[in-house]
Amino acid sequence: MTKEQVKEILDRVLTWPAERQADVAHMVELMEEQDKSDLRLNDEQVEEVRRRLAEPNPKFLTLEEVRQRFARRRA
Repeated sequence: MTKEQVKEILDRVLTWPAERQADVAHMVELMEEQDKSDLRLNDEQVEEVRRRLAEPNPKFLTLEEVRQRFARRRA
């Protein structure tokens, strides 16, 4: 995206109602905060997140299944 495209979008945002403009400003502030974070996923972790998000039928464990798995690891 070019700077001109960004400017066009921001010019449109300025025509929106004040509440919606505040929403945009808040989202941009959140993005800036994220950029300041030292936490980053490596490429392998990013791919794992993508894989899990793409899973059409994710398996969720019951609380009892989670307890059993943790119990096996403690043994």
